Amino acid sequence: MELGQIFGSFLSIVGDPYLMGLILLAVPIGMFFGAIPGLGGKLGIVILIPFVFGMDPLAGAVFLLAMHSVVHTGGSIPSILFGVPGTGPDAATIVDGFPMTERGEAGRALGASLGASGVGGVIGGVFLALMLPVLRPVVLAFSPAEFFLLAILGITFIATLSGDSLLKGLLVGMFGLMLAMVSLDPHTGTQRYTYDMLFLWDGIDVIAAVLGLFAIPEMIALGVAGGSIAKAARTQAAQYDLREVVDGIVDVFRHFWLALRTSVMGAVIGMIPGLGGDAASWICYGHAVQSSKTPERFGKGAVEGVIAPETANNSKEGGSLLPTLFFGVPGSSGMAIMLGAFVMLGIQPGPMMALTGMELVWALIWALVVANVLAVGVFLVFAPAFSRLTFVRGGLLIPFVVTLAFLGSYLSHGAWENIVLLCGLGMIGYLLKRHAWPRPPFVIGLVLGPIAEDSFHKALGIWGPTFFLRPQSLVLIALILGSLAFYLWRMKNRRAVAYDLAD
Repeated sequence: MELGQIFGSFLSIVGDPYLMGLILLAVPIGMFFGAIPGLGGKLGIVILIPFVFGMDPLAGAVFLLAMHSVVHTGGSIPSILFGVPGTGPDAATIVDGFPMTERGEAGRALGASLGASGVGGVIGGVFLALMLPVLRPVVLAFSPAEFFLLAILGITFIATLSGDSLLKGLLVGMFGLMLAMVSLDPHTGTQRYTYDMLFLWDGIDVIAAVLGLFAIPEMIALGVAGGSIAKAARTQAAQYDLREVVDGIVDVFRHFWLALRTSVMGAVIGMIPGLGGDAASWICYGHAVQSSKTPERFGKGAVEGVIAPETANNSKEGGSLLPTLFFGVPGSSGMAIMLGAFVMLGIQPGPMMALTGMELVWALIWALVVANVLAVGVFLVFAPAFSRLTFVRGGLLIPFVVTLAFLGSYLSHGAWENIVLLCGLGMIGYLLKRHAWPRPPFVIGLVLGPIAEDSFHKALGIWGPTFFLRPQSLVLIALILGSLAFYLWRMKNRRAVAYDLAD
């Protein structure tokens, strides 16, 4: 498509009052579905499909995609303010976003999330545009062998996220991997540690697990300590204005090289069917820790720990749209539902889209970009008001947050047993928090464990052990070994510095 046609597609979106009106309506709806734990983009698409039935295909697709693309922007709100993830991929934002809130920097954390979401969404759309000419070879280059090694690369970040105690981090990560084995065996269909309980056949629900490990312990700790979530003086509430949110947005541009890297990484991971948003956010968070000169700040309120997962969450939508449109292979679970909506609207994804449907493709790319830009404006208006909630007395907030956690656990799969799981993991999470054991490695193990297991069996079935010798596999193995070597080198240097200071 010529440059003039691309520009024409942009004008067809922003110059059409009807389409812009649909995007303006879709953005707050998407942020609402993201901000309420347990709802998320998938449920949003399902609920809104009846409303777009019979609409013009372009209008219906633009509306649904715009809504879905800003879900994680809304999901960062409860993650940062209350330690309750709005959606699964937003769990990584809690690790540093909630400690910033406890320091009285909720406005700055929300601003960083806002800026990162906007940058990630725009870069995701640009990446989608740039990747169109080389789409087919890139998508087809990834096989189960590469999926397995990518998952292993993500699991190696357990060491990076372990803080000062590698042993504690590994033990918590192994606990996550152990719970990841609770499910039906993906190849034989036999039950593993499910004890004939139907709700465990699909495995431990990530939303319930994350809420249990993060939200419940924080509320117990707040109830024990008293006061408000923010540990800063209550008089600072008056200072929460737009300037603090803008400071957070500026932080994104101070760390723009990190934002750019994690945006591209998120888009690439989103483009690979089978990995999903959880993997994108945690892998990018691990990369931010590993590439930082001061990794000890992470987990204690480092703004880079908010920027990295938020850029990845939003950029992955651009990447996941690629295989969905051109191969009919959804890049994520949300895109699987979107694929059904496209077909219902009369859009037929597949290779023919590259020949006859490029005008629609470019319109959707621009809708993705415009929705993320508009989400920045919507969020910017309300962020200062949201940030003041952290100075409300804990006795008033705890029932609200705990109710959200219970509601999110139930809604995620519609199983009351998830509430029991939430309570059990909440107690474990509180013990981990009280005794200063790292909790993020648990989620890494739980999310990436099933991907690694399933891909390993498939790779063995296709190539046998020789799959390790594939060119792409060798590159990923080199990255894994390099990642571990870099971590060990950094730990050695830190011990040497500590020894010199002690002398």
